[in-house]
Amino acid sequence: MKTTYRFTLLAALCATLCAALWAPTARAHDDHERQWAPTAADAQAAQVALPAPQVLPGAKALLSQVQIHGMTVGRQALSRQGDEVLVDYAFSERGRGDQIRARWTLDARGLPLRYEAEGNDYWKVPLTERFDRADGKASWKNRVEQGGAAWPETGAFYLPANAPPEFTGVLARALLKAPGQRLALLPAGEATLTKGPTIAAGGRRLTLHLISGIDFTPVAVWLDERQQTAAVIDDWFEVLEARDVPALPRLSTAQRDADKRWSADLAKRMTHVPQGDLLIRHARLFEPRDLAAREDMRVLIRGGVIVRVEPDDGSPAPAGTEVIEAAGRFLMPGLWDVHQHFSGTDGVFDLIAGVTSARDMANDNLPLIERVKRFDAGTELGPRVVKAGIVEGVGPLAGPTDVRVETVEQARKAVDWYADRGYEQIKIYSSFKPELVRPIADMAHARGLRVSGHVPAFMRAGQFIDAGADEIQHLNFIVLNFFPEVADTRGKDRYTVMAEKLLQLDLDSAPVAGFIAEMRRRHTVLDPTVAILEGLYSGAPGEPPAALKGMVERFPPTVRRRLLSGAVAVPPGKEEAYRQALPRLLQLVKRLHDGGVTLMPGTDAFAGYTLHRELELYVRAGIPNAEVLRLATLTPAQVLGVAGQRGEIAAGKQADMVLLDGDPLKDIAALRQVVKTIKAGRVFDPAQMEAAMGMTK
Repeated sequence: MKTTYRFTLLAALCATLCAALWAPTARAHDDHERQWAPTAADAQAAQVALPAPQVLPGAKALLSQVQIHGMTVGRQALSRQGDEVLVDYAFSERGRGDQIRARWTLDARGLPLRYEAEGNDYWKVPLTERFDRADGKASWKNRVEQGGAAWPETGAFYLPANAPPEFTGVLARALLKAPGQRLALLPAGEATLTKGPTIAAGGRRLTLHLISGIDFTPVAVWLDERQQTAAVIDDWFEVLEARDVPALPRLSTAQRDADKRWSADLAKRMTHVPQGDLLIRHARLFEPRDLAAREDMRVLIRGGVIVRVEPDDGSPAPAGTEVIEAAGRFLMPGLWDVHQHFSGTDGVFDLIAGVTSARDMANDNLPLIERVKRFDAGTELGPRVVKAGIVEGVGPLAGPTDVRVETVEQARKAVDWYADRGYEQIKIYSSFKPELVRPIADMAHARGLRVSGHVPAFMRAGQFIDAGADEIQHLNFIVLNFFPEVADTRGKDRYTVMAEKLLQLDLDSAPVAGFIAEMRRRHTVLDPTVAILEGLYSGAPGEPPAALKGMVERFPPTVRRRLLSGAVAVPPGKEEAYRQALPRLLQLVKRLHDGGVTLMPGTDAFAGYTLHRELELYVRAGIPNAEVLRLATLTPAQVLGVAGQRGEIAAGKQADMVLLDGDPLKDIAALRQVVKTIKAGRVFDPAQMEAAMGMTK
């Protein structure tokens, strides 16, 4: 009872404390306070009822709060009794979220002797996991694997497939004890540790520790002077005690500075800048305007701009010109991904996959602005980025952003803030008040911004378009337009219910045809994100997403394990509906395309490779390969107002292109065979970048 009371009191305190901190945090990054910063009432509205954490008998719980963009969404309770540790970890956002109860014991070196966990993952799929070490052998079993190995004399650290954030601190402490701060990992891999800066916080000294070998980039964890876990922070997510919340801006800044140094070093090693002109010779050049491929062409690039495109007459390159011999390979404009949320190594994987332009569809705004500047300067690997700024309402199912809009005046200030900082678009999210859509659309259009988003809850797609939306994100909102009984789309029901409704939808009906015609008449654009829907409906827990099959196997072992999930658990009796969901969605994509609705390919998933799968699904839907290539190159440039600079390989345009060792006009999967990516005249070798990410050939 004491633990329950303590947690309830702490949650209420955190709600007030977080609200008080948001505005100062914003001012630390910007000269102007965000006028729409959440109030204490907003924070309280975001609280989600979670079960009281379990605590070991006779032990006291150390409570940390789980935050997304400063909004408390859960908790982590750690209790210890003798050698046994119990962590009860849970959070909830938009009806999703992990709930994991894990127990473990460690040896004197901090290496796991036993680990067991139960609960559910982010998509509420049940999970269990167990690791045991005895008689010189280690064994483990979880939903993605089962195995065993002889225990090495030098020791090893078992890395669970699904672990609470505290386990990152457990690994860091074990690495501090290990010779050379290096440990073998089970089931596979190796981790190393380096230390970063130390920050004074509330009478304690918190030190940044960076663990390499468990992700594409070093994973950060903050330990105090007693080497206890103080904070686990990433771009969106924070786990820390309430007493450390005041130090969060300084911890985040120090951590971002470490990330920037790592990214700058990688960019320096991976970027080739020609010293003079760059000439690409004997290429098969794709032109998205007329959907033709022209044989034996040459492209001259100077200072990041295309100077000349002409047939290759075989004449020698001018002195001082660097030459890329295409040898008949397929050269096309750089790809677009119009639905991303940049963090970590997303920019790296975009360039690996030939994506030279992208749109960010919601992010932590101030860090995003700085990241895009680094992309443009070449100090971090990434594409050119069009920025869309999110606006959301309040409530327990509100999306992860601090831009909360409840009034017309708040809407005006949000639009002006985004417009003044170079954003090109407003993205409306699911908890946004329907009655505010028309006013904010008018305000955005008056500032020259486009308007798009999720169709807000209690509103249908047709009403969203009538109110001024220029574009809709996610194909599922088109389906739900025809089922007004599915009114509340803030939670995961907007995905799960759709699978069942698809079987009831007559794609040849007059209402469907009429709605498609209306979208065409109004020039409403659709960003379908079919690949993530395929992963939800056609995948299975414990299997890699379809978009990453053939790629996951090449990832570092620890990364690979984390990606072996993501599908929605199929409700009993709904197996047939889920089996038919993807084919029905693809039929709808074809109807929309044939009906004249503009499609723009976006992913909202793992960067780079998922775009290839998105385009493969368009072809599978029946859209001709050449038209799909146009959708991925010229169409986004036209819709987003930058066709004067990119979208095709032509004189005067920016030198953004991709060289393929295959012909995507014959087989769209050839998009995966990227030989060179060129952005702003700078040349990137995908194989070299994949190796830098720890991928095998």
